Amino acid sequence: SGAMAAAVPAAWPELEAAARERRRELALAGPAVAERVAAGGGRLPPELLELRLLQSLELSGCAALRELGPGLAASLPALHTLVLRGNALGPAGLGAGLGGSLPGLRLLDLSGNGLEVLPAALGGAAEPDPAGPAAFPQLRSLNLSGNRLRELGPGLARAAPQLQDLLLSGNRLRALPGGLLPPGAGAGGTFPLLSRLEAADNEVEELGADIAALPALKSLDVANNQLRELPAALADCPRLKEANFRGNQLKDKRLEKMVNGCQVKAILEYLRAGGRGKGKGENTREEARKKKREKQQKKDGGDGEQDELEEASKLLVKVLHISDNPAPLVVKTSPGTKDVRPFIVCCVLKGVNLQPGNALKRFLTLQTKLHEDICEKRTVATIATHDLQLIKAPLTYDVQPPEEMKITPLGRKEIKAKDLLRQLQLEAEEQRKQKKRQNVSGLHRYLQLLDGKDNYPCLVDAEGVVISFPPITNSEKTKIRKDTRDLFLEVTSDTGLQICKDVMDMLIL
Repeated sequence: SGAMAAAVPAAWPELEAAARERRRELALAGPAVAERVAAGGGRLPPELLELRLLQSLELSGCAALRELGPGLAASLPALHTLVLRGNALGPAGLGAGLGGSLPGLRLLDLSGNGLEVLPAALGGAAEPDPAGPAAFPQLRSLNLSGNRLRELGPGLARAAPQLQDLLLSGNRLRALPGGLLPPGAGAGGTFPLLSRLEAADNEVEELGADIAALPALKSLDVANNQLRELPAALADCPRLKEANFRGNQLKDKRLEKMVNGCQVKAILEYLRAGGRGKGKGENTREEARKKKREKQQKKDGGDGEQDELEEASKLLVKVLHISDNPAPLVVKTSPGTKDVRPFIVCCVLKGVNLQPGNALKRFLTLQTKLHEDICEKRTVATIATHDLQLIKAPLTYDVQPPEEMKITPLGRKEIKAKDLLRQLQLEAEEQRKQKKRQNVSGLHRYLQLLDGKDNYPCLVDAEGVVISFPPITNSEKTKIRKDTRDLFLEVTSDTGLQICKDVMDMLIL
């Protein structure tokens, strides 16, 4: 037995050399290595676990390698790169092979094995303790391509929270992100750095809308799957620049042509517009058809009847939902507003989700567009949006003297209304001089709407705090954010009540 023990080191000269030279990197591959692994019963030689200085280890192309042996993580704590490509690790995963966490590991390649479930340390069958430390806190790249994985669990997000590249091509996944994201995961809460997701050549039938919960996603590959539809939520991925959807039999044939020949930006715009005939070209054709129908109606002498129908439709109220509200939000109106800005319409929206992608930005962009168009650059009406949870009810729509009214404007410190307007006027004049323009722009254009007013309009909460100063600004105190769930909306005007209703309809419907 002594002769056999002495012969073992000689069988692995690479390990002897690595120990003698105190190497940080070691790559074992090729037929000779595969033969020695097979001769050792499909296990790694124990001498490998004595090389505690190793930072990079590759062991590839060993069809006989079925397990790593216990204690790899504990024995090689300095590893930052571990490549185990093209072996036979599976189908039960790595078992206890990793033996624990690798806090410094940045790249893990398990491609081309027989994995059917994730290793326990990666959140597989035996998920790590949610309250415990992450097993791979520095892991940036994980390659699981060419295995037999059918699903991924939310444990991976806890095990490798800093993951940037996740490669899953050539498995048997049915859904994406699927179980990868915990239920109710908000944007940025899970995999905040994940920028590359590859899942080509799987069996994916569903690409979920929660894909938009990956805020850093830049590259997505789901080619050659079984997708029939692409979710509109893809348009909410703010950084998505590269995407491959080829090889899927999409129901929308126009979209299928686009994924084979158009740039990603065009595809996302099509999805954002609603897809399936909601694109710009389709809208143009629909307008043409509408004009043709109207022309035919006039030809048939149906003008009078059509006019009556249109007049009647203006009197109809569309009821979207009815419910008993046990605690309605009350907005009282002060008589003084009659001489300043007499009209106000308010609305509460509950259960709004502003988390995915750029949903908040799109909502604020809609508000800006309405201000420019139907509100005629705020001269006929002004919109203000608030986080309902930050409002102390009841509210009062009131007026206050400029020298007494105080507000904390968006992005500024608390200031008197009179001083705020003076400050904004100085900024406007300075901006005009710098840009050598004749007219001011931006918010400063609306300052003249309050010229000559002895009192300024304001919306005040139950504690006497001004939360809105139309048409100038609303308060930082009730500012909406991505995690806002319930909205309080107000539209005010000094021209008429109907314009307030029309603007509110366009904002919420």
